[in-house]
Amino acid sequence: KTKKIKRKKALLYLHCGCKVNQYETNAMRQKFIENGYEIVEFEEKADIYIINTCTVTNMSDRKSRQIIRRVKDINKSAILAVTGCYAQVAKDELDKIEDIDIVIGNIEKKDVVKTVENFIKTNKKENIVSDIMKEKYVAEFEVAAYTEKTRAVVKVQDGCDRFCSYCIIPYARGRVRSRSVQEIVNEITEISKQGIKEVVITGIHIASYGKDFKEDIGLIDLLKEINKIEGIKRIRLGSIEPTLIDEKFIKELVKLEKICDHFHLSLQSGCDETLKRMNRRYTTKEFENCTNLIKNNYPNVALTTDIIVGFPGETKKEFLETYQYLDKIDFYKMHIFKYSPRKGT
Repeated sequence: KTKKIKRKKALLYLHCGCKVNQYETNAMRQKFIENGYEIVEFEEKADIYIINTCTVTNMSDRKSRQIIRRVKDINKSAILAVTGCYAQVAKDELDKIEDIDIVIGNIEKKDVVKTVENFIKTNKKENIVSDIMKEKYVAEFEVAAYTEKTRAVVKVQDGCDRFCSYCIIPYARGRVRSRSVQEIVNEITEISKQGIKEVVITGIHIASYGKDFKEDIGLIDLLKEINKIEGIKRIRLGSIEPTLIDEKFIKELVKLEKICDHFHLSLQSGCDETLKRMNRRYTTKEFENCTNLIKNNYPNVALTTDIIVGFPGETKKEFLETYQYLDKIDFYKMHIFKYSPRKGT
């Protein structure tokens, strides 16, 4: 049966996921708004549902499938498109779900409006997911992302080359690809004109920003340029690798008065043996040195982190090492979750 769109009401739903997914959901929303669509809340019946999925854990996958079922209960005649990291790594699995009309990969989501409107014309089920490992550039949405009233999340890079042994994300996001400094500065300048005072700098692995450039440009160089933008009062960093923080980096960072004194350092374990099995590429001593550098330069700092419990092979002794280490570091807040087996890790 041909699906006809009368009201052009769309709902873009992000049930869980990182700030990169949040940024891309906001950008897709803005694309729909610019093309004459009304964005509605979940309680209101929509003509089009875009589910931007996460796949960092098995629970993320399960929640994605649950929301897909709920959408069809709300409006059986709606167009349903599924995108994001779960769609990228499980396109064949999603293709078998009858209710899904379109499966869209992470690269292709920038063209989501065009893809949906093509489906409206053809009514032909589509699975548009390319090999992300071959991608060399960040998919640009070419919009200043629809955002909160006071804060905007800005994606500065995509992909990760670290391949931690527990993590599926490099296969969902591809290799490291950085946006140009000028593109980012232009976007944040536009955001500042909307009265936004704070930007959150995010990416899949922002410590690797600029690694793919021919020029010698890193994250600190980008932050210096953002710090110059009039109207922006606060710059908050998303999750960063402790390997980024050394004396040279901190010496330059403290000169930037707009940087917020909150740092999220992804630790994962406080035991060296576990870190080695995780392929984390630093020791607990190196991590502690990094936190001391930050504390010495930011006296009122809030340090937050992520911890995985129950990583394969973790003994009670290793668990207690992590417990005691966390107590010593004295984090402001910790995101602690149990290990989730992922196919391909």
